[in-house]
Amino acid sequence: MRRLTHAEFLAMRRFDALDGLRAVAAVIVVFFHYGGPQSRFLSGWIGVHAFFVLSGFLITTLMLRERDRTGRISLRNFYIRRVFRIVPLYYLGLLITMVAVYRSGHGWAVLMDHLPNYLGFMNEYHLAGDTPYLHTWTIGIEQKFYLVWPLALILVGLISDRLRIPLAVAAIALVLVPYNETWKGMGLHYSVLLIGALLAVVLHSRRGFALLSPLTHPVVGAVAGAGFLVLHAHLPDLTDHFGSEQPTIFLFGLGVALLLPTLLGPGPGRLLLSLRPLVFVGERSYGLYLLQASAVSLTAALAPWLPGGTPTFAAAVCLVALAAADLLHRRLETPMIEAGRRLITWCDTVSRRARPTVPAPAVAPDTTVAPPATPALAGSPRPE
Repeated sequence: MRRLTHAEFLAMRRFDALDGLRAVAAVIVVFFHYGGPQSRFLSGWIGVHAFFVLSGFLITTLMLRERDRTGRISLRNFYIRRVFRIVPLYYLGLLITMVAVYRSGHGWAVLMDHLPNYLGFMNEYHLAGDTPYLHTWTIGIEQKFYLVWPLALILVGLISDRLRIPLAVAAIALVLVPYNETWKGMGLHYSVLLIGALLAVVLHSRRGFALLSPLTHPVVGAVAGAGFLVLHAHLPDLTDHFGSEQPTIFLFGLGVALLLPTLLGPGPGRLLLSLRPLVFVGERSYGLYLLQASAVSLTAALAPWLPGGTPTFAAAVCLVALAAADLLHRRLETPMIEAGRRLITWCDTVSRRARPTVPAPAVAPDTTVAPPATPALAGSPRPE
C-alpha cells in the first residue's frame, strides 16, 4: 500500500469516486426534503455544500490543467462549457415546474412573482418558503462563482502563479465579511465553493500536494473517512453548540475538502464510492437535483398508497427523479455537452485561421540550415 504521487494525480482524467460522493449528496438532499423526521439523522440539508466543494475543486482543477497544457486559461471556452452543461437542463426543469404548477393550480402566483429571478439565475434572492423551484438557489450561487472566479484566477496568474493560494485564501476571507443584510449569509456559500477551489490549487502545486499526500494513503484515508462520518453524524450537535448553522457549514466544507484527497488515492473510500451504481447516479445528479420537486406529484400519482413525508416516499421520489434524469442525461445533457465541445473546436479553428502567418525566410540554395531546437513540452508543469 502506498500513497498517490503528484504525477499520478496530474495524469488522472476521471475522478469516479467524486461522482459517487455527488450521488450520496444528491440523495440525502432529497431525503431531507421529502423523507420526514425519520430522515433527519442524514442531515441532508447540508448536502448542497458537498456539491459546492466539489464544484470549486473540479472547475479549478480543469482550469489549472488547461493552463499547464496550453499556456493559458480560455475564458471563452470555459463559459461555453458551463453554458452548455448547466443552462439547457436548468431551463427545461423550470419549464416542467411551470407546467406542473399551472396544472395543479397551487403556487402559480408566487412562481410568476419569482420567475424573473429564476430566468436570470438570481434564485437565491426574493425567496419564500413555498416558492416552487426553490431548491435551485444553489444554481444561482454557482453561476455567479463561475463568472468571477476564473477571471480572478487568470488575472493573478498573469502576475505570478505563486499567488494562486494567497488569492484563494484572501477570497475566502473576503466573501465572509457581511457587507450588508442582503449579503449576510450569502458569502458563506461562496466561501465553501472557494474552499474547494483552494484545495485544487494546493493539490496542483507540487509542494502543496506533498503536504496533503498522506491523506491519499489507504490507511490514513480510511481513518480520515471515518472521521468525516463522525463529523457528519454530529452536525446537529455542532449547530446547537454554535447556535447557528453558519459555522457548521464552514467546518463541513473543510471536512469535505480534507475528504476529497482520500478519494483520489487507492483507499477504501475510493473503492466504495467508485462503485458503478453510485457513479451512475452521480453522473445524473444534476438532473436528479433539479427534478426532485417535479417528481413528487408523479410519485404520488404512481404510488398513491405511499404516505408522504417518510423515507419510503423519499426513496420513491429518488427513483422517479433518477429515471427522468437518466432520460434527459442521454437525450439532452450529453448531446448539449457534445455540442459545446464542437463549438469550442470550431471557435479554436477560426481563431487559428485568423492569426496572421509569418512567411518563412527564403533560403539560399547552398546554405546549410541547422535543425531547430526542441521546444519545451507544452504540458510540462513548472516547479513551484
